[in-house]
Amino acid sequence: MPRAELTLTIPDDIWIGDVSRTNADATFRILAALPGEESGVGLAEVTAEDLPAVLRDVESREAVLTMEILSHRDETALIQFETSTPLLLFPVQGSGIPLEMPFTLQDGKAVWEITAPQDRLSELGEQLSDFGIPFSVERVQQHVESEQLLTESQLELLEAAVEEGYYDTPRNCSLTELAESVGIAKSTCSETLHRAEEKVVKQFVDDLR
Repeated sequence: MPRAELTLTIPDDIWIGDVSRTNADATFRILAALPGEESGVGLAEVTAEDLPAVLRDVESREAVLTMEILSHRDETALIQFETSTPLLLFPVQGSGIPLEMPFTLQDGKAVWEITAPQDRLSELGEQLSDFGIPFSVERVQQHVESEQLLTESQLELLEAAVEEGYYDTPRNCSLTELAESVGIAKSTCSETLHRAEEKVVKQFVDDLR
C-alpha cells in the first residue's frame, strides 16, 4: 500500500498557522485531534524558547475557544484546546483517510505521513485543494507492514542483514558472517532469511496490483 509524506502550508487565516509563523522557533506536535459538528478538540505538545509567550498567543486567538495546560516542564508544555476552525481535519474526513498521529507543525507548515490506497490519496489531494490548503508531495513509496508480516526472529534477522551489509552491492557480508554475527547456524540463517524475503517480496508485488 502506498505511503506518502506531504508538507502542508497552513493558510494565513487559520490560527495555528499564524501562531506558528509568528513564533517561528516553536514546534507544535499534534498528538490527537477530534472533530465535532461545529468545533474540534486537539492535544498538542508545544516546545519553544519563550513558551509562555507562545501559549499566551494561542489562548488569545479568537478561534481558540478554550485552552488548558495539562503539564509544563522547561520549554515544553502539553495543552488541550478547542477550536472553532479545525480546518486540517476536514480533508482527511472527506477522503476517508485516518490521519496518522503525531504530526509536527512549525513555521506555518505541517508534515503528514499517510498510508492509504492510491485512489484515497488522490481524493485527499482534491480535498486539500478544495479547502485551499497548498501542499507538496515529498515522497511516495510502497509501504510493507514488516512488523505484522514477519515473525520477530525473521524481522530481527532481516534488520541485521541490512545493517551488516548483506544486501549491499557489492555484498559486504557473507551468509556465514551474518550467521556468526547473530549467533545462529548458517543453515538456520539461510532458511529464516529466505522465508522472510519470500513474504516481503510477495507482499510488495501484491501491493502493486
